[in-house]
Amino acid sequence: MALTREQIAQRIAQELQDGYYVNLGIGMPTLVANYIPESIEVMLQSENGLLGMGSYPQQHEIDPDLINAGKETVTAITGAAYFSSADSFAMIRGGHVDLTVLGAFEIDQQGNIASYMIPGKLVKGMGGAMDLVAGAKNIIVSMTHCNRHGQSKLLKQCTLPLTGVNCVNKVVTDLAVMEINQGCFHLTERAPGVSIDEIREKTAGELSISGDILEMNVS
Repeated sequence: MALTREQIAQRIAQELQDGYYVNLGIGMPTLVANYIPESIEVMLQSENGLLGMGSYPQQHEIDPDLINAGKETVTAITGAAYFSSADSFAMIRGGHVDLTVLGAFEIDQQGNIASYMIPGKLVKGMGGAMDLVAGAKNIIVSMTHCNRHGQSKLLKQCTLPLTGVNCVNKVVTDLAVMEINQGCFHLTERAPGVSIDEIREKTAGELSISGDILEMNVS
């Protein structure tokens, strides 16, 4: 059975390590903040000038002036810092972000990502994605495996304008976890109840399957 958005975020949260500085992209990636393991400490960074972002607020915690880069209300952990957007992008461009989690319209087997533009459609635009794919040390993409028409979003070659080239290391979809290297998608985990045949059928790019493929540990 395909994962929900929350389950995808839960699985990505397992990639976080103690001491990481992490940037979460707009949309599904922001949900990762709700699943950070209590055993580790990470600092979430937002392009609009917040370091130490917490989870989404409860109703009584909402502060309309405390938002993330997507203009959603958030919380701030003890020790959080506020600064200008220019300083925030200096942190990103200076290589001080250990991991960024981004959404995407398409990715391909070379690790290219298309995430900001669909010709003829109005979308939110580039935002900080171009800086993040160039400056972050590690990039994980959070996305559905197929679009609303059932067409694969994991391709041999992206068809949309690129945000970054040869930069994506791993993708977590509603069907699988895959690493991207040597011009190929490498299947490492599958969603509970999802068959390898289904993943193979819905992956347009070259797919490598080796050994036992474990089910993702999500609830």
